[in-house]
Amino acid sequence: MSDPKIAVVYYSSTGTVHALANAVVEGAEKAGAQVRLRRVPELASDDVVRSVPEWAEHLEATKDVPFATHDDLEWADGFLFGTPTRFGNVAAQLRQFLDTLSPLWQEGTLADKPASGFTAAHNTHGGQETTLVSLYQTFMHWGSFIVPPGYTDESVFGAGGNPYGVSASVEDGALGDAVLDAARHQGRRVAETAQTLLAGRSRTAA
Repeated sequence: MSDPKIAVVYYSSTGTVHALANAVVEGAEKAGAQVRLRRVPELASDDVVRSVPEWAEHLEATKDVPFATHDDLEWADGFLFGTPTRFGNVAAQLRQFLDTLSPLWQEGTLADKPASGFTAAHNTHGGQETTLVSLYQTFMHWGSFIVPPGYTDESVFGAGGNPYGVSASVEDGALGDAVLDAARHQGRRVAETAQTLLAGRSRTAA
């Protein structure tokens, strides 16, 4: 049986969600998964991006990360989506990509695959949980299997104890090891769930 294939798709303006996505990739790969890290295109104008130096610098630093395509989700046995919270909701850049996936949804391509989400905001009560719930509502419509971290590992508590998904708060500066450890756990958990589903289907087919 082949290793599970996991797509990690994210949007990040200044780098926080990008750092979480890299940690998610590490966790999934440690669980034996093949992983594709993909970003979605920036929608803000060049003038707006250049008005925030950190935003412009991050966009330039990640220009070699491939853009997500429908093929990435067709290829994947499971997926994780990362987004900063925007007023308690998914960022427009990621939402725009999700809104293009109706053909895959109609074909059932996204159904019966494990899916999870991660997010970040400036402060602790910045809308992280509602952002993840909004993302998970999309997964419900797809028929995906939502795989939150729950309280399945001590790293969840170390990162603030959000059972919905890794939820970074950046008011104190750079991400700490605890949050990155929780992101690795979440990536590993989705990969292991995908592996379990693949094994079950293999036995059924046999």
